[in-house]
Amino acid sequence: MKPFTTLTILVFYFFANTAVANNKDTEQTATFIKIWGFLKYYHPTIAKGKIDWDEAFRTGIKAVRLLESKEEVNNYYKNWIIKLGKIERCQSCQVEVDSNRKYNLNMGWLKDSVNFDKELIIQLIYIQKNRNQGQNYYVSQVKGVGNTEFKNEKVYRDSIYPSPELRLLTLARYWNIVEYFYPYRYKTDQNWETVLTEMVPKFATAPDTTTYHLAILELTAKVDDSHAKFSTRNTNKYFGFKWAPFSFKIIDNKAVVTGFYNDSLSVKDDVRIGDVFLKVNGMPIAAILKENSRYIGASNEAVKKRDMHNILFNGKSETVETEFERNGVVSKKRISRIGYDKLNYKSNSDIIKDCVKVFEGNVGYINLGNLQQNQVKSALAAVKNTKAIIFDIRNYPNQTMYLLADFLNDDRKAFVKATVPDINYPGTFNFSKEIYCGRKNLNYYSGKVILLCNETTQSHAEFTMMALQTAPNVTIVGSQTSGADGNVSLITLPGAFKTWITGIGIYYPNERETQRIGIIPDVIVRPTIAGIRLRKDEVMEKAMEIVTKN
Repeated sequence: MKPFTTLTILVFYFFANTAVANNKDTEQTATFIKIWGFLKYYHPTIAKGKIDWDEAFRTGIKAVRLLESKEEVNNYYKNWIIKLGKIERCQSCQVEVDSNRKYNLNMGWLKDSVNFDKELIIQLIYIQKNRNQGQNYYVSQVKGVGNTEFKNEKVYRDSIYPSPELRLLTLARYWNIVEYFYPYRYKTDQNWETVLTEMVPKFATAPDTTTYHLAILELTAKVDDSHAKFSTRNTNKYFGFKWAPFSFKIIDNKAVVTGFYNDSLSVKDDVRIGDVFLKVNGMPIAAILKENSRYIGASNEAVKKRDMHNILFNGKSETVETEFERNGVVSKKRISRIGYDKLNYKSNSDIIKDCVKVFEGNVGYINLGNLQQNQVKSALAAVKNTKAIIFDIRNYPNQTMYLLADFLNDDRKAFVKATVPDINYPGTFNFSKEIYCGRKNLNYYSGKVILLCNETTQSHAEFTMMALQTAPNVTIVGSQTSGADGNVSLITLPGAFKTWITGIGIYYPNERETQRIGIIPDVIVRPTIAGIRLRKDEVMEKAMEIVTKN
């Protein structure tokens, strides 16, 4: 073994000391973000909007990151809290949380004796015990629903690539909103504490606008929520403004053509329904999925694959090299790409035009993506004497669920309970009373009811399924739904950027979860490559099979 040279030793110590310094800066910054967020929602002076708390962040983060010793850091926080003014005792504030409340409360860090001295811990605990009550300047709730609104956040409209301090404010704002008001924080794959320490350096050192925007996109994806979408011109440019002219579905880590957005381009390139793409620009589809997964906000894998539609084939050039399989033969081909404005993009509900049908064998069919409220009466009249009704919910319904539930049920039935954030104790959530659908109805529909679903069944569509599930004779056919039920809450970030989270928790009356899990089919059916090539709707075929069995 060769002996270490002096230069080798010096290089080793340089990088070792740099790593220690960087880790210290990250931890110190993360702690500041947590204390700043805690004070924002808990300290009565801040929560009443009496201080410009964004400006306090921008000046405070600079100061804290320069401090060297634990004593200096603790003294900074203690003096900061003292300057905020005296807090009156709260006689109604409880600290312990009832075991029957769903909550994300995570206050153990307030007693972090490794980083905080005894005096600072006492200050933090006192604030928790005597926290703000009633109106909160930074957070309110939608009347009648309870999901949170964050109306008084500064927009910083021109700050698309701001200073390090404002970039870190973006992280702090989002992280703390999720920490205290996201009802499913306890279900994220990655511990939310470690998300903060991982993302601090990405926000602090982002060298350009695109890298910064991708950091925001990655952060929002970490809540594992199909509602958590984020995009800017820079993120779209990164993936590419030019799209393949066809729709596709990911099956077995392959992209299978299911339809066309631009017929002429698809014909020109001889792209056919059922063609199976294996590689794009020499990279296997599975590798592209894995590389970009961190940028897709999704409750489950089915939605991640669904939302690869603007990533997989996208790019900047007019054409892209692909490898595909057709009839057992693997070939290479350059396919055309087209700008989104010329794409004629259609969602699934746009493609399926039928609203109401009666199939041979006296089987009714209603597509809820196309059914409007003013059409419900006539649609139900058309199918009321059928032996079965298939409700297609592989789409987004139009607020028709209660009218349909009245028709299907013989009585009122509970179908949902919700968890609502407690603004008086951020981080805790209260269960609502049960929500009912249906009515007393002697002439309710007595035939079979089939509900069709897949990964496009999201949010209100899942809520609709829960209501229709209460009918006496229901079978659910299809695959995992999106797993993102509940009203959404808008979050505005510096730069006037917008993103969303699920704002209330949705559970069955017995408190069984739906988030990330979705509505579980009784009969699981997924499209196959063979079925797509034959232009079959295999989910519908299985539904018809179930109807005609008995």
